[in-house]
Amino acid sequence: MQTISIVGGGIAGLALASCLDPDRFDVTVHEKRPGQPSVGNALGMWPNAQRALARIGVLEEARAVSPVIGSGSVRNAAGEPWVTVNGGNMFAISRVELLRLLDAAVPGTVRRVTGNVQALPAHDGLVVGADGVHSMVRREAWGARSAAKLTPYLALRGTLPSRVNPDAVGEYWGRGDLFGLAAAQNGLFWYASYRSALGPYGIDTESALEQARKRFAGYAPAIRRVLAAATPEGILVQRIWTAPRLKSFVRGRFVLIGDAAHAMAPSLGRGACESLVDAVTLADLLNTLPMDEALRAYDRRRVLRTGALSLASSALVRVALADGAQPLRDGLLRLARRRNQRAVAGNSSGG
Repeated sequence: MQTISIVGGGIAGLALASCLDPDRFDVTVHEKRPGQPSVGNALGMWPNAQRALARIGVLEEARAVSPVIGSGSVRNAAGEPWVTVNGGNMFAISRVELLRLLDAAVPGTVRRVTGNVQALPAHDGLVVGADGVHSMVRREAWGARSAAKLTPYLALRGTLPSRVNPDAVGEYWGRGDLFGLAAAQNGLFWYASYRSALGPYGIDTESALEQARKRFAGYAPAIRRVLAAATPEGILVQRIWTAPRLKSFVRGRFVLIGDAAHAMAPSLGRGACESLVDAVTLADLLNTLPMDEALRAYDRRRVLRTGALSLASSALVRVALADGAQPLRDGLLRLARRRNQRAVAGNSSGG
């Protein structure tokens, strides 16, 4: 039996633990927080993430507790749509529900250790850093230069039991800020982001909510109603951090997955998806190949892919949260909308 210690019991860590061969590996998951969170944001499940959930064996259960995304629009602050996107078969699952399903999928042979890991596990087996953007494993094994990078942006995420009008679903882009609305199984998810001096640690949720209400006071009525109904107990508030780009996710007996490897801005909605893919990819390689060969193959498959997504997410954040360039951005999006409408009208008349 080979020893594997997974540091971090979030999405990536639980997904990996659920897929490792229990006849081949002696697995321990270290998680600093007892229990699972009670508040979480919506996570859009792209096709690659759905395939990962199917591999874990929870895809149908995930679908059962998640609304189909359907269509959503990128809008201006007043709510006028610029671009409408059809989500196809994508669905949006609550982070709370996803963690619940992944936790239940972990076999009973996996040991659980609760407590803050202060030092790297001392055994000679594999140590997996699944401990998020502030990864202790990355910091200790890759050095101080791999420390997380603070962005100037604040993120608020919350849920409400009220339903969202399908015509209001999407992202609203203003000047240096954005607000999103999505349907949930029993209500709605909402999220907001903008530059803020709050934090980076110990942010008071009531102060952040009041700041958001003032920030989005001129937005569409649907946004103002959501913020008026929101309570500090029902939201998460965090400054956004990103991980530096690494040339390799493997160093000796250490390997990184999820946000510990490639924490990116949330603009593309791919962080949780890529964490699932990381975990399933690494597990399947470890289950079928010698350790060193499996780690090299994991690096080849995941470093370039996630690096490209990280760059794309950073670029989209600059566009979505444009401040000085906001009038230019809005003008280009209005132009694109008019051209699309003319093209659709031309195709209709030609038919």
